Amino acid sequence: MADFLSSLNDVQQQAVTTTEGPVLVIAGPGSGKTRVLTYRIAWLLHKGVPPHAILALTFTNKAAREMKERIAKVAGRAASQVWAGTFHSLFSRILRLEAEKIGFPRDFTIYDTEDSKNLIAAIIREWNLDKEAYPANAVRHRISGAKSNLITPRMYAQDQERLQSDTANRMPLFYKIYEGYYQRCLKAGALDFDDLLLQFYRLLQEHPDVADHYRQRFRYVLVDEFQDTNFLQYAILKKLTLYPGSPRNLCAVGDDAQSIYAFRGATIDNILHFEQDYAGLKTFKLEQNYRSTRHIVEAANKVIGHNRRQIRKTIWTDQEEGHRIRVIRAINDTEEGRRVTDQIMELKNREHLPNHEIAILYRTNAQSRIFEEHLRRHNIPYRIYGGQSFYQRKEVKDLIAYLRFVVNARDEESLKRVINFPRRGIGDSTMEGLARQASDQGLTLWESVLRFGGQTRSGKAIARFVDMVNGFREKITTLNAYDLALWVAKTSGLYDEYASDTSVEGISRRENLQALLDGIKEFTESDEEVYTGEATDKSLSSYLQNIALLTDADEDKGETDFVSLMSVHAAKGLEFEAVFLVGLEEQLFPSFMSMNNPDDIDEERRLFYVAITRAKSHLWLTHALSRYRYGQMRHNEVSRFLEEIDLASAEEPGGVREPQVQMATPRSGVSGAFRTAPTVAASARKIDPTTFQPSLPHQIRAGMKVLHLKFGEGEVRQVEGQTDNRVATIVFPDIDQPERRIMLRFAKLQIVE
Repeated sequence: MADFLSSLNDVQQQAVTTTEGPVLVIAGPGSGKTRVLTYRIAWLLHKGVPPHAILALTFTNKAAREMKERIAKVAGRAASQVWAGTFHSLFSRILRLEAEKIGFPRDFTIYDTEDSKNLIAAIIREWNLDKEAYPANAVRHRISGAKSNLITPRMYAQDQERLQSDTANRMPLFYKIYEGYYQRCLKAGALDFDDLLLQFYRLLQEHPDVADHYRQRFRYVLVDEFQDTNFLQYAILKKLTLYPGSPRNLCAVGDDAQSIYAFRGATIDNILHFEQDYAGLKTFKLEQNYRSTRHIVEAANKVIGHNRRQIRKTIWTDQEEGHRIRVIRAINDTEEGRRVTDQIMELKNREHLPNHEIAILYRTNAQSRIFEEHLRRHNIPYRIYGGQSFYQRKEVKDLIAYLRFVVNARDEESLKRVINFPRRGIGDSTMEGLARQASDQGLTLWESVLRFGGQTRSGKAIARFVDMVNGFREKITTLNAYDLALWVAKTSGLYDEYASDTSVEGISRRENLQALLDGIKEFTESDEEVYTGEATDKSLSSYLQNIALLTDADEDKGETDFVSLMSVHAAKGLEFEAVFLVGLEEQLFPSFMSMNNPDDIDEERRLFYVAITRAKSHLWLTHALSRYRYGQMRHNEVSRFLEEIDLASAEEPGGVREPQVQMATPRSGVSGAFRTAPTVAASARKIDPTTFQPSLPHQIRAGMKVLHLKFGEGEVRQVEGQTDNRVATIVFPDIDQPERRIMLRFAKLQIVE
């Protein structure tokens, strides 16, 4: 037996050396999945299988490169001849050779996402369709979904259920756009990313001789991250490996518990029902985790056990118990950001962890704002992965440009950015003429715009723009920063521009835009000196000045050691010594979009499972009792996933100021384990609830004595915040942790006369 097998455990060895027939490798997190996949290929080569007879499919080119590098270390040069790559890259190579058989030229063009969106937008424009009813990106997303489910334009047009659904969604002509897009691509000799798979399937379906050729060539097919395959990808795999007389040498490696890409079309049914398609399937479960400590592994098992549809397994580790999972409950998202940053500083100082071993994970990219701000204040270098820094995102920069121009008419870059976005019919040639006039006459660009007249289309559009901007400026002295920003966002059309896009990317942009508005709302209402030492200056100008200190910070100071900020989706496949999983609240994680569908809740739980298993040694789970959402301070209910973790694996770090009393009522059937109050002295329990009369929250002042039903008598030391967001610091001498911070609108306190 080859020497390299000695480094594998028993189950891994069996998964590597069982090469004939269908094989399913269920690989838990940190179980050595990549090693098994690469060693399996090395074993095939060791047995004398020609490298060109092995087809190894991955989801990223990086994974394919790493696979080949690993194989080369144990199998030598033959690794370079293995067909290893992504579905799209490998099948496009075959299509280059065979494309003429299905009506495309060999030198076909590949359209990227932007090319596809532009072509769809052109069709909508040429057909005089309402772009509000048919947003180009949403249409592109819908076409992609149809192709991923093997639905051609002709099939779509004959599907009455889909046509009725489109009519109900005010897109009755979608099927015609799909057909038009398909024909335009064919005429242009172009394939988009989805076509690379759809047309490859069509090639195999319509040309049996071609299918037979590649079936004979690829005698062994391996698929990484099998749980992430969609309907079309699985259909192609079956075309290549499931036919009369087939040896059915398909090895699928994946983990149903890490299936988190349904929004991209991935279907967990492929891995759950694999055995139904491939009789005699041999299944190997890699259950030993080499990454995480015992507390983290046990918590992961506890959580994923709540899912209804899964391949049962128990992940285990022989590593030490390690640090307990720590839970942080914050008054609001600002405090959440501060306390996460404080814990990072403590990690760096006490544990001497480098920044690159620390990650902050969140459900949506819009959540990065508050953590970016606190990290910058502590001069902790960080990087956003899987997305841009919050203030560098297009939708955020668009609104900031509007606000900057409202405050400063001389800001030419902001004017150029907003004058024709959303589109108003002010073209590039008009702007070039205005810029020349400004240069020739020594004017600012805005002064040149003000002098532009006439009854042309551009002239009328500019006149409307000028009236709109002047209307904004009239409100600077009468509206606070948030009210003015919200009015600008809505009146300019910017808000509707992003709200009309219902694709996953569009929803993310809308969330980012709303997060910016929520940040401005927080700025206007907070008493804390968060943005500036001048806490009383709540003007729009003050807000812009202070975020400029954040956005203008040098993004790359030559640092190579960064704290990582990313969405949980982007974190899949990565690992860190310390992970902060933040925003664990109902309707945030799990997402509000999953609330009405048990399958969606299961996927959210798998996403949570992926998140906590990124951590090796340290795991923090945080949530805020309130946060700004859609311009309102909202009280949050703790995530059900937090409640599913065994308390034996968790603790609250010292010094946590926990306002227990304002926690929401547990959902039906929920244990409420994370809502238990601390031990309260007997004297605190002697208050008679029948005579207890809570005072109005606005009556509570510093220096007062108050009664609380559970905590007993206390003294109000400090009251912060305004109106509904007032938070009191109260000392209750009869409880274990006497100092409490309590949001008054949720507390029930009786003033002692």
